[in-house]
Amino acid sequence: MPNRLANETSPYLLQHADNPVDWHAWGPEALERAKREDKPILLSIGYAACHWCHVMAHESFEDEETAQLMNENFVNIKVDREERPDLDGIYMQAVQAMTGQGGWPMTMFLLPDGSPFYGGTYFPPDDKHGLPSFRRVLQSVADAYSKRRDGVTQGAEQLKQIYESNLAGARSSGTLSPETLEIAYRGISQGYDAQNGGFGTAPKFPATMVLDFLLRYWKRTSTAHALEIVETSFRKMARGGIYDQIGGGFARYAVDAIWLTPHFEKMLYDNALLTRLGAHLWQATKDDEVKRVTTETVEWVGREMTSPEGGFYSSLDADSEGHEGKFYVWTEDEIDSVLGADARAFKTYYGVTPGGNFEGKNILFVAGDRAAAASRSRVDQQQLDAILARGKKILYDSRAKRVWPGRDEKILASWNGLMLRGIATAARVFARADFKDLAVHNAEFLFREMVNKGRVMRSHKEGVTRITGFLEDHAAVALGFLAVYELTFDERWVDRAQQMADAMIEWFWDDETGAFFDTARDAEHLITRPRDVTDNATPSGTSLAVELLLHLSELQQNAEYRRREAFTLEALVEPMTRFPTAFGHLLGCADMEINGAIEVALVGDVKSAAFKALEQAVAERYVPSLVLAGGAAKKDSHINLLEGRPLIDGKPTAYVCRNYTCDKPVTEPDALSDQLNKHASAIRG
Repeated sequence: MPNRLANETSPYLLQHADNPVDWHAWGPEALERAKREDKPILLSIGYAACHWCHVMAHESFEDEETAQLMNENFVNIKVDREERPDLDGIYMQAVQAMTGQGGWPMTMFLLPDGSPFYGGTYFPPDDKHGLPSFRRVLQSVADAYSKRRDGVTQGAEQLKQIYESNLAGARSSGTLSPETLEIAYRGISQGYDAQNGGFGTAPKFPATMVLDFLLRYWKRTSTAHALEIVETSFRKMARGGIYDQIGGGFARYAVDAIWLTPHFEKMLYDNALLTRLGAHLWQATKDDEVKRVTTETVEWVGREMTSPEGGFYSSLDADSEGHEGKFYVWTEDEIDSVLGADARAFKTYYGVTPGGNFEGKNILFVAGDRAAAASRSRVDQQQLDAILARGKKILYDSRAKRVWPGRDEKILASWNGLMLRGIATAARVFARADFKDLAVHNAEFLFREMVNKGRVMRSHKEGVTRITGFLEDHAAVALGFLAVYELTFDERWVDRAQQMADAMIEWFWDDETGAFFDTARDAEHLITRPRDVTDNATPSGTSLAVELLLHLSELQQNAEYRRREAFTLEALVEPMTRFPTAFGHLLGCADMEINGAIEVALVGDVKSAAFKALEQAVAERYVPSLVLAGGAAKKDSHINLLEGRPLIDGKPTAYVCRNYTCDKPVTEPDALSDQLNKHASAIRG
């Protein structure tokens, strides 16, 4: 008999609809029941692609004895963290304060009013590895709540003190200057793994936002080591098992230090951020490998992660047929059987061995450079390239016949905004018409289905749009729309982004605190109003909001937008310099605030060959903090950058400005390139 979760749309919640646990989704019904029956709440938070969430579900939530213990003593609530990042953030703060670590599945015990008093992450079915069994935890918590209520209540009150900083007023914590960025660079570079790329030891996460900041820092300062960190890290990831060598796209992280063994789930947001970084890195280096991996990633999104309506799905599971990574790994015999004579060279290049490198099978990775692989295989490099291309196609088709990992088909606004921005950037940089179509299709879907009068909804699945959007949803989608404007020069996208920016200020900015909150002022009242300013797996809502206001203030010369973003940045100078790896995206915003946007206005007929030549000159060069406008100025235009910018000699003309000063207008692509190079490398004194 299905439980209440059968009525939900979240794939993660639906995975638990047949559990014997009497699950509720988060909402008034569950909270009121806890108060009415005077029971503690067992809150379980996870997501569809989470391997250990599946493990705990199988071990405990599908077990009749465990379910009976849960049902008798608790009101049980299941939450999809991707749908409700507010709840996830609030209770992750608590579990980290209690245990010193966090992760998913998250298991929290709450008073009926929602106050946490005990929690952890994964609990095994039996005592092992220093962890108590889940049943023992359940019994202990139930006993404490019924027999030692005063102590439980007192502990909950003390724990709530961790939320006081959420409501503290923002104030300046320092002055933004080039030194701010230099201190951050030094702090970040100390953790660099020069041998393997990335930062720290296992497990290894891409740290994409930090790498994007380092690329900016290199361009501003010509610090060669900063570029080396970015190039080496991207290359090591692209050649490792964390990158799907057959189908494209990056997994969430590697469980080792060398990027070989991934935690196989593929998340939309990682690939969104890596796509944009890859486009920027190619602009900076013209590296063909970077271009190939970046375009393959976009192609994967278009092929496997896009709904017929144009929305981007959330994730692919790590597991298939109950085994992590089974879909992605190969035996040597399997490769021999499908590739025939090509197998030897293919196996040499991708490190395939009889014993494998993962539970007796092979995760494909680039084992060495092409020249060495060609030499060992007794073919030339041109022949090797043809063998690899054929082999990847054959293995993809063969793999497609396997049981696929589960796909979470909910469409999340903020993740779509990030991916939209990445694809629109790649379309512009690589001049890919198919990427342009993919980006515009997604943008139209988001505006039609998930935006209403500037307000954004969080989640869409199977025709149902639900959950009022968070700060990150508004800012990410608006930034995606601005990227579509830079790709198409269709001013509607700027107008729509401005609507969302105004709604963002109206509903998420708090004058008393002087800061953006993650939830709107008309959102559900929780035990605290969340405000997480750190950039974690995705950019924070705050850093996205700051970047949106920075871009719009340049496009529209809007002093009010600039005042708010500057105040927000000034309030975070001290934590940015102390903990730079936690503020990768915000450091990019700080760079733009400190060194100034590079404004490029291309005036003329956007369809003409001369205009497109200027457009290409911009697209091919890495220009940090680029604000791009194009077309002919209109009387009702909201784009101030185009005002008062005439054609020179009747030709499409480029105007490059920075720090309230403009260069001589030019009509030739080479002259424009020279101006861009000069400004992109300049630092404000």
